[in-house]
Amino acid sequence: MRIALTYDLRSDYLKAGLPEEAAAEFDSESTINALASALEGLGHTVERVGNVFSLAPKLSAGQTWDLVFNVCEGLYGRSREAQVPALLEAYQIPYTFSDPLTLAVTLDKAVAKQIIQAAGLRTPRFITAETIAECGTLAQRWTQGYPVFIKPLCEGTGKGITNASIVRDPAALVQGAAVLLEQYQQPVLVETYLPGREFTVGLVGTGEQARVVGVMEVVLLDKAEPGVYSYANKEFCEDRVHYVPVQDSALLQAAGELALAAYCALGCRDAGRVDLRADLDGQLHFLEVNPLAGLHPTHSDLPILSTQAGWTYTRLIEAIVTSALERQVTGRGWVEKVMRFSTGK
Repeated sequence: MRIALTYDLRSDYLKAGLPEEAAAEFDSESTINALASALEGLGHTVERVGNVFSLAPKLSAGQTWDLVFNVCEGLYGRSREAQVPALLEAYQIPYTFSDPLTLAVTLDKAVAKQIIQAAGLRTPRFITAETIAECGTLAQRWTQGYPVFIKPLCEGTGKGITNASIVRDPAALVQGAAVLLEQYQQPVLVETYLPGREFTVGLVGTGEQARVVGVMEVVLLDKAEPGVYSYANKEFCEDRVHYVPVQDSALLQAAGELALAAYCALGCRDAGRVDLRADLDGQLHFLEVNPLAGLHPTHSDLPILSTQAGWTYTRLIEAIVTSALERQVTGRGWVEKVMRFSTGK
């Protein structure tokens, strides 16, 4: 097949002056090289398209592909991960991973948690603060006790998460939420802090075909920021984090069942990663889902746990492509006719 790669290259944004943490979710050259190599190794022809600003003119010029392997995170707005899939749907070009609705819902952690709650799944209790003024009332609104955990509502890769995210009294809650809101210019999520073990679960497939690849525990080392899987701990995971494959059958089953139920409830497709954490009693709770999980072969959580489960990197990429191809869109000819009519060509 002719496959286009769409992605946000971290180095491009850094050269344009974007701060390092703001570009944290974007991909490195080594990730894109690995993806292209895996796809070519499977017999496909790969075109490296890049971000939404590179994709849009190609689409309007009539260029098409058999499939788009999309890992674009987007730059602005809480629906930024949905921008490329929305364009591709308008042109009826098949693509990998979740659709615009799921990508928008899951980036907003409060909306995602509401769906998880409606599905009857465990997740920490939460409230949000959307303005600086609302931060002043947080201490009165939050009645569930301390400590709590605070983080930006619509970020990934641990952005905005530090040891200060664990808040132990009302004054610190008000101050910490105000700092995050000012720094990230988006609402702040406040949720019950879970003091137990943390796990991440890798999944592939869609709907009834979705399945768990593996479960691993995130164990922080002495060099890590204590207590949190923070931006810094993720960025320097080689020295700060030990990823331990879960072997206990009961824990594997509990984590897999919760992650799979959350993945399906949120409409995730092809592959993704679900983060879980245990409370004092050892009960697992949903934290968040990453429907566009990082795909660096040795640095990203999904490939790491896939490797632990005995999967090669190429097998993981092949499973993603296979799942996406099962949703092949028909009717491309009608799109081309409408385009010709609307442009007068």
